Amino acid sequence: MKYSWTLVLVFVLAACHGSKHIVKKDNGKKKSISRILKNPDPAYKLRIAEQYFANKKYNRAQIIYEDVMPYYKTDRVFEDIYYKYCYCAYNLHDYMNAENLFKSFLEIFPNSAKAEEADYMRAYSFYKQSPKPELDQTNTIKTVGMMQTFINTHPGSARIKEANEIIDICRTKLETKDRKSALLYYDLGQFRAAGVAYTTLLNAYPESMMADEYKLMIIKSYYRFAELSVEEKQVERYEQVVNECNEFTDRFPDSKLKKEAEDFLNLSQNNIKRLNNEQTKKAA
Repeated sequence: MKYSWTLVLVFVLAACHGSKHIVKKDNGKKKSISRILKNPDPAYKLRIAEQYFANKKYNRAQIIYEDVMPYYKTDRVFEDIYYKYCYCAYNLHDYMNAENLFKSFLEIFPNSAKAEEADYMRAYSFYKQSPKPELDQTNTIKTVGMMQTFINTHPGSARIKEANEIIDICRTKLETKDRKSALLYYDLGQFRAAGVAYTTLLNAYPESMMADEYKLMIIKSYYRFAELSVEEKQVERYEQVVNECNEFTDRFPDSKLKKEAEDFLNLSQNNIKRLNNEQTKKAA
């Protein structure tokens, strides 16, 4: 079997800098690894790398795998070497590098029996880079897309259940971030922006367990916006609150928050009547 050795070198060289940096932090390991790397017998070095890998000493195994790969680039064992090399990065929690390596594994060995696993692990490496909700969620969004692609590409995979679970976890994290952003607008008194943000949130997660809470926050936000508006705009904006309240009742007839939505409906209708009466008196 022939491999794209140029492609392999690109990914391996990109990984070398990170692993060598780790070794420099441990002078005792550096001496031991140096002695092994100086040995002219690649078969000996590969045996040592396999021992390190089996014993979960992934830092050492990674460095030796990097060294012996050129000797085995046309050998049938090369696929297994590269497979374990990918897992060295993953098990060292170098998830960005691991994602790149699993991607290159798929490109170099597209017909491998391990291709499905590598495809999943590439997506999972993105998932491991997903931060807490307050931070940038680029990797979380990528995880959702890649896990969905995995499900579509491997419909019979035993990993589909886990892939769906991870998608759910990621969507919950994205929902949490959007919910906190919407609440921040409300807490800062930017009520129109809060109403828009909660509307977007509800549209994005219509089946959320908190959907009725989002709708109530839309009502509260637009009520406060109307309340603080100039008098000429208040009737129009209270009418928007009335519409939101009616939608709440239609959509969530059994919600425990229904009474609170009805209170805002009554308040808004009363304000509309009051404002219309005041306008009538002024006109007279």
